[in-house]
Amino acid sequence: MGDVSERERKILVAVDESEESLYALSWCLKNVISQNSKDTLILLHARPPRPIYTALDGTGYLFSADIMATLERYSYDVAEGVVEKAKRLCKDLNNVKVETRVESGDARDVICQMVEKLGADVLVTGSHGYGPIKRAFIGSVSNHCAKSVKCPVLIVKKPKNSSSTS
Repeated sequence: MGDVSERERKILVAVDESEESLYALSWCLKNVISQNSKDTLILLHARPPRPIYTALDGTGYLFSADIMATLERYSYDVAEGVVEKAKRLCKDLNNVKVETRVESGDARDVICQMVEKLGADVLVTGSHGYGPIKRAFIGSVSNHCAKSVKCPVLIVKKPKNSSSTS
């Protein structure tokens, strides 16, 4: 069996604006990425899909083009901020190629599709640690991905007493 550092791996890390996501990325950098490897780290942010509104929003007021443009710009700004923050955590990687992707759509679908499309060898995602009741209502992105993708999935749960991403 060859040295692990000789094998090129694609490691996809799902990132969002949560502390849990950044903790999962930090954990991955310490425990999965090897400095002497030919790994490619792919930072993926799933931007929520653009909402579709009917002509009336229920209050009787129409959304103007300016409001829609402002909402869209805000969504892009959040995505840009998330990716930049994640890239800063990766700044000390020497031999590892870091790529970023921002895709639009439901996070569950986007992550699963990108794992397949990019041929990821492993998926790393954080866990919000919602209890069973809250998870039943809003769903678990990490759980959905673990059941849907064909590669190994590392679900990293942030310890309760840990407040930093380091």
